[in-house]
Amino acid sequence: MADDRGFADDLAVLRSKRDATRYQILVEIASRQPAVSQQEIADAIGVTAQAVSDYLSELDDRGHVSKHGRGRYEVTQEGVDWLITQTADLREFVDFVSGEVVGGVDVEAAIATDHIAEGDAVGLHMRDGVLHASPDGGEGATAVAVTDADAGEDVGVTDFEGILEFDPGSVTVTVVPPVADGGSGAVNQERIAGLAEEADLVAVAGTEALAAARAAGLDPAIRFGAGEAVREAATKGQDVVLVATASALSGVTTTLREGDVSYEVLDERAE
Repeated sequence: MADDRGFADDLAVLRSKRDATRYQILVEIASRQPAVSQQEIADAIGVTAQAVSDYLSELDDRGHVSKHGRGRYEVTQEGVDWLITQTADLREFVDFVSGEVVGGVDVEAAIATDHIAEGDAVGLHMRDGVLHASPDGGEGATAVAVTDADAGEDVGVTDFEGILEFDPGSVTVTVVPPVADGGSGAVNQERIAGLAEEADLVAVAGTEALAAARAAGLDPAIRFGAGEAVREAATKGQDVVLVATASALSGVTTTLREGDVSYEVLDERAE
C-alpha cells in the first residue's frame, strides 16, 4: 500500500476531509440500512443534515449508494468495495502505528507506591531491586504514567528524565568443596550465616552449596541459573551472597565478569 512517502500519503480518508466524511456516511448507512434518516447520520458523525444530503447526492452519483424511497438508503456493491479497500488500508496503517510507532516508545513497568492516574508525573527509585514509581514526583529520575494503578500494582511509565540513582550491589562468593572432600560439612556455616545477615539475597550453585546454606539456617532465594540471576540482582542494587560448589565457581564468576559485576571469593572452609 505505502511506498517511501509513508503510509498516510496513500490513505485518501486521512488526506481528504471529504473522503473521510464519505467513509463515515457509508459506514453509518451500512450499519443501519435500509431505514436511516439523514438526521440520524448527521448526529452520528457530527455534521449538519444539509451536509449529509449533499454527500448522499454525491455518493449516489458515484454509484456508492442507492435510494429506495424517503429515508431508505442502501450501500451498493461499488460502495462496499470502496469501503473494504479503505478499511484494509486503515487497518494496515493502524497496525503500523501500533507496532512501529507506539511500540517504539520506551515504556517501562514499575510498582506504584500509591494510587497513580494515567498522565501523572511520577518519581522513580529502586527498592529491593525493583523499579518503583511514586505519585509525588521528587528529585532525581522522573517519568509520566501511561496507565492507572493502585499501590502495589504495576504501572507503565515513559518520558524519562533525570538519573535513576542507586549503587550497584556487591557479590560475595563462598566456595563449598565437593562431597568427596567434605562438602557442606567442610565449611564454616556460622560465617556463611553471618555474611547472609548483611546481604539482600542468598543464592546457591550446586548440591553441596544448597546443603551448606540450609545447614547455616538459610533459605536461598536463588537455586537455579545462579550466575545470570545474581548478575541481574547486583546490577539492580542487591547485595548477594552466593554459595557455590568448587565445580560451579568458574561458570558463575565468568558470568559475573561478563556483566561487569565485581565480586569477592572467600574461603569459608571450617578450621
